[in-house]
This record gives sequence, C-alpha cells and structure tokens, in this order.
Amino acid sequence: MDNTIEKIVKVLQENAAATFEEFRGEVHVFVHVDQIVDSLTFLRDEHAFSLLSVLTAVDYWPQENPRFHVIYQLTSLTQKLSLQLRVPVDAGQLKVPTATGVFEVADWREREVYDMFGIEFVGHPIRAAF
Repeated sequence: MDNTIEKIVKVLQENAAATFEEFRGEVHVFVHVDQIVDSLTFLRDEHAFSLLSVLTAVDYWPQENPRFHVIYQLTSLTQKLSLQLRVPVDAGQLKVPTATGVFEVADWREREVYDMFGIEFVGHPIRAAF
C-alpha cells in the first residue's frame, strides 16, 4: 500500500471506525453508512480527492447482511492516487445519505443506483422535492 494511502486509511480508521482490505493493489475502505458524508468530505478537502469517478453498488444476493455495498471510487489527480470507499447496506435498511453536497456529480449516479438496486439516497435533491 502506498505510504500516503496508508496514512489516510489510518486517519479514517481513527475518526470513522473504518476497516480496509487490499485486493490486487487496490485499497477498499469500509465505512459505516453514518460516516460516508464526513469521510468523502475529509478526502476531498484534506487530501485533494476531487474526482468521484465511480458511484455504484454491488448486490451480494442471497446474502442479506450486508446485501449490498455502495461503492465510491475517488481519485486525486494532483497526487495520482485512487481510493475506494464502500458502505455495507443491509437488505432491510436500503438508505444511505446523499453525497450530492460533497460531489455534485453524485446526482445522476445516485439516481442510477436507486433505479438499479432500490437503494434510497436520503436528502437527494430530486427526492427532497417530493
């Protein structure tokens, strides 16, 4: 693991009770649903992860807990680093806070995840309008 990524992961572990795994040279950081907005904001503001390049989900059916992982792939263009945050979501609780306040591009990607997986993004601008 890159030294810079290692330091970032340690801060996420301390501040957000994150866990991580490394797979084929990629670091996957797992954060609790309540910590996702703060973690994304921290990475954007403190470590120049200015690009949300992917926001998607994975369905682990028939597993129920967690049934899904919501995946946020972040890129720091200035540091040439990439980091993936994952939020485990149980089958009975398909709600995640919206990331649109941190990354505007999350708007359409969250809509797509909702349409494909049924995961609701609480506070999403289109949802708030109804």
